[in-house]
Amino acid sequence: MKQRLRYILVVIVTLFVAETVYGQAPQKWREMHKVKKKETIFGIARDYGLTIQELLDANPEMNQPGYELKKDSYIKIPFPKGEAQTHPQQTHPQPLPVREGSNNSVGGKASTLLPHREGQGGGSTGPTIHMGVMLPLHDINGDGRRMVEYYRGLLMACDSLKKLGISVDVHAWNTPDNENIAPVLRDKDAKKCDFIIGPLYSKQMAALSEFVSQNDIRLVIPFSINAPELFTNRNIFQIYQSPNSFNEQVIDQFMRQFDGYHPVIVDCNDTTSQKGIFTFGLRRKLETQGIQYDITNLKSSEANFAKAFSKTKPNIVILNTGRSPELRVAFAKLNGMVTNYPGLKITMFGYTEWMMYTTNQLDNFYKYNVYIPAPFYYNPLASKTVRLQRKYRWNFHQDMMNAQPRFALTGFDHAMFFLQGFHKYGKDFTGARGSLNYQPVQTPLQFERIGNGGLRNRCLQFIHYLPEQRVESINF
Repeated sequence: MKQRLRYILVVIVTLFVAETVYGQAPQKWREMHKVKKKETIFGIARDYGLTIQELLDANPEMNQPGYELKKDSYIKIPFPKGEAQTHPQQTHPQPLPVREGSNNSVGGKASTLLPHREGQGGGSTGPTIHMGVMLPLHDINGDGRRMVEYYRGLLMACDSLKKLGISVDVHAWNTPDNENIAPVLRDKDAKKCDFIIGPLYSKQMAALSEFVSQNDIRLVIPFSINAPELFTNRNIFQIYQSPNSFNEQVIDQFMRQFDGYHPVIVDCNDTTSQKGIFTFGLRRKLETQGIQYDITNLKSSEANFAKAFSKTKPNIVILNTGRSPELRVAFAKLNGMVTNYPGLKITMFGYTEWMMYTTNQLDNFYKYNVYIPAPFYYNPLASKTVRLQRKYRWNFHQDMMNAQPRFALTGFDHAMFFLQGFHKYGKDFTGARGSLNYQPVQTPLQFERIGNGGLRNRCLQFIHYLPEQRVESINF
């Protein structure tokens, strides 16, 4: 039975080829493509120089709910729009130029990323921007998988920018943890980059810093690494903010935002907490400015706990931990206290990781007017967020990782910001406040120069959960 089915399939394909090559009927399809393992609709479209819609139009069954590509099945490959349909054979266009730094593949193969073509801009209003990516792009461990998702976000931004007439040439190199980055930097395409996003690992930083300095290339460091070169190399943008720098900004804005409040610091008895750097700095600032504050303990009796609160001023409560269990106890403690003292005015000031607790604590966030300082804000209900998550799911047949922040959205914002910046200003782009009107999906960026060195992101938001059950972002 299997042989018979195979014979019928061969006959069908043979008749199709005969029809298209020998002109026995008008040639409708460019060829039939046999699906290989792990191929995607989007990778196939890219490899043949097609848009996704062109491929879907040629294969209507792909639009059916639950459709999946299956290994060894055949799909029709149409001619690109505007191309003559009389040629019996066509050569495939070059795929996305993924330059590998090792034998590790990018998420299995380049076609699993996004159907983005080199230099594809359509109606470009300026020169092509050459963007390099030097990150661990593999499926070996968590670093690789996170960076593949981040990279997909970069490519989604490139696709979006086509509509604005911005042409982007993308070159990506896989640079895993154990990789010597020197061979990657010898690649002739590396010197063509206007800017490079990377690295993820501190050990690769010195060589990459020297490379961009010698070749007048800008370097965007997207995540947390040790990069002392920032203080001497003017070509570097560092997006990550160190804890010390971030805490200094938060404390300064705290003092302005809560002028006239009575601060209450709650010791939560968490021996693993690393929030002392913030609460100690805040206490020192309060003392310097002569502002009275109180300290209480999560284990204190209700009467002693209540003594720390002002009955005449609004209270701003700060815990010395960011953990969920202690936060849950703190809310229970506050709920009991406001029952006994209904006139108390209480606002809570939290930490970035509290945004992960909204599933269980959202009502309390609204009730206690919670403010959360963060360099990003993932709003799952925002229309732009919903649209990009749907597009990601449609492109890659999976959801974004459940992480704060979302890596694909981070990549999307980074690429949108820097590509538009370099398109508008060239290599004079500094990312300063007001230089662009891009509205980020998740990660706002605002840079300032560090002495005679590079540029560091200084963007800060207070995410505010208001009692009327809405959320606002206050940008500084």
